Amino acid sequence: MSVQIGEPENLVLQARDVSFDWSRVPLHWIPGDPAATHLINVLHMLLPAGEEWFVKVFKEALPFIRDDRLREDVLGFIGQEAMHASSHDGVLDHFVEQGLDVRPFVRQVEFVFEGLLGDRDLTGDRKQAWLYERVCVIAAIEHFTGVLGDWILNARALDAAGADPTMMDLLRWHGAEEVEHRHVAHDLYMHLDGSYPSRVRAMAETITMMMSLWHRGHRFLMARDPIVRGRVKGGLHHLRRTGPAGLTPDGRMVGASVLRYLKRSYSPLNEGSTSQALAYLASSPAAQGALR
Repeated sequence: MSVQIGEPENLVLQARDVSFDWSRVPLHWIPGDPAATHLINVLHMLLPAGEEWFVKVFKEALPFIRDDRLREDVLGFIGQEAMHASSHDGVLDHFVEQGLDVRPFVRQVEFVFEGLLGDRDLTGDRKQAWLYERVCVIAAIEHFTGVLGDWILNARALDAAGADPTMMDLLRWHGAEEVEHRHVAHDLYMHLDGSYPSRVRAMAETITMMMSLWHRGHRFLMARDPIVRGRVKGGLHHLRRTGPAGLTPDGRMVGASVLRYLKRSYSPLNEGSTSQALAYLASSPAAQGALR
């Protein structure tokens, strides 16, 4: 966690129309470490469906927003999340071109967000309650994306390991925008409902869902990788090596962030630094290319 005093205020969130050239990015973009590479690559399989779901749910929530500034933030959030989903889709296409067909697992992820967490045949108060419940789950997920965004901005071990610069720019551009808008989902939920027991329940559900998807996703990638060919079994146990090495988030760091989230006084603005995020966006090749 990195927190800075004197953060910029009254930011207007806006989508940046970025693009990436994947043609020279190797499958194992952390050289010589497919396990660490694929622990992060699981994100690419989760994010397109997940962030498209965020957009859909937040659009449904717009009529219930009674604060003009919050509405503006939510609209900016929607624009940024839509661009994130599109950008990670490009990585998935690149994986397929390199002989790693991720589509079977992506379909499972789509079922989770579109099926299990999608619209239900509800009306009236029950429909509104289900909407608020999903906003609460998104707020819990966005806690993690903000924490991970802060982590990737400071992940010097990946630079030292020779991680591919194009992949790093995608991850850091995305991470910087997650830090930039880290307060929006929490603010929206507190505006709509704010129930503390619901926040605790949503965090428990989110941890269960994300750990299961991440474990299964890593096992899938290691088994289907055309170079590894299943010789190394995937799973979250690899975090015991990659976390302390700084190549992936450390479990203790993530766990400590959950304890902060569970405090009644929790504020997402205490996670990460908006100033650092904006500084990266001012130097990111993709973000700067979007301005030209």
